[in-house]
Amino acid sequence: MKVCILASGSGGNSTYIETEEFKILIDIGKNRKYIVEKLNNIGIKPEEINYIFISHLHDDHISALKTFIKKYHPTIVISKEMFKELDDIHDYEHLLIYEDEVILNNLQVKCLHSSHDATDSRNFVFESLGHSVVYVTDTGYVNHKNFKYLQNKEIYLFESNHDIEKLQHGPYPDWLKQRVLSDYGHLSNNACSLYLTKLIGTNTKKIYLMHLSEKNNTEELALKEINHIFDTYNITFRDIHCAKPNEISEIIEV
Repeated sequence: MKVCILASGSGGNSTYIETEEFKILIDIGKNRKYIVEKLNNIGIKPEEINYIFISHLHDDHISALKTFIKKYHPTIVISKEMFKELDDIHDYEHLLIYEDEVILNNLQVKCLHSSHDATDSRNFVFESLGHSVVYVTDTGYVNHKNFKYLQNKEIYLFESNHDIEKLQHGPYPDWLKQRVLSDYGHLSNNACSLYLTKLIGTNTKKIYLMHLSEKNNTEELALKEINHIFDTYNITFRDIHCAKPNEISEIIEV
């Protein structure tokens, strides 16, 4: 499997995943020009995209969906509740409606309910031929019942949205601060780090911290917190990076 984060942040989100058989996007929350440019940068033609998995319907995750599918015609993979709410695709021919799991030949995708203020929001676990990628963003907490699906995977793309103190003393109005901090908001650096202590294992190769707030976080704060928490739990794993809002990541291959 190959993974490349095309963008991650409040200004837009999209991640590329490639298996032996399929080329996939998780979300498409930038404009089409940006998505096409970043795909070209990693040697992928946009018409090669087979599937777009939709995690939820906030604009920073679907803003290019309508224009991209009109030109390139990939299959949209979306939950029933999201489909009912997204009027733009009701007449689109290439749809795959998921419940809790999608199986595409050698690819198995767990579609886990997340906790976010969006209709039927989801996180994903991609597994193919013994390789695995966890995608957890835009959730206020991670349900313990899902740990069994999330543990000891190879690549973790995991939300580390805000530093709590920076958020509390930052420019957001009180109602927005409460939304971010709530069970339907976003994971803090601290929460992200603590969850990962319980999830990573001997198979884990790399962690990317996702969806960092440009106003309420910095890469330095996110990395400092996870390294501190890992030290506290005697975890020596250090292949940890921060996804950027307008730059692609390395191509991660497992």
